[in-house]
Amino acid sequence: MSHPSLSTGRLRLRLVQPSDAEFILCGLSDKRVTQYYAVHYETLEEVVQEQMQFYQDLLQNGTGAWWTISLKENDKLLGACGLNNLEKEHRKAELGFWLLPEHWGKGYIPESAAAVVKYGFESMNLNRIEAIVEGGNNQSAKVLQKLGFTCEGRLREREVKHGRFIDLLYFGLLRKDYQQQV
Repeated sequence: MSHPSLSTGRLRLRLVQPSDAEFILCGLSDKRVTQYYAVHYETLEEVVQEQMQFYQDLLQNGTGAWWTISLKENDKLLGACGLNNLEKEHRKAELGFWLLPEHWGKGYIPESAAAVVKYGFESMNLNRIEAIVEGGNNQSAKVLQKLGFTCEGRLREREVKHGRFIDLLYFGLLRKDYQQQV
């Protein structure tokens, strides 16, 4: 399945491209961005070998898609948002997102994530979209709740990050609940 560009009132979302590697490094090397994120990179080589390969594999294997987020008015890149861990048999995928800190608090993530969620349900025929949030990441939890996701559980001390156990919160949104919101 090929995935189109998406748009909202203020934003344009296009599939991540190899030429975005430096921008991805800018975001995923910033400790403020990766404080509650599963990955952190220090070099362009790491980004190309790992994160850019991850984005490419999603498309090649049909297991998801990630889009860059930019302003329509000037195409300035702000962050990225996407679906991964797509399981076609179960019609579910996992939502993820990140944004450069200078753009926090402007509503760009709820706006872009809403477009990706809509695409997931209406074009990919998903029945369920999930999201995993590290304990303490209240902003991402608020975004998901704003989008209609339900916190379905907390797995205590589920993973080790920086030598410490962290909790993970599991959120889910079902197609039928999404349709009631629209």
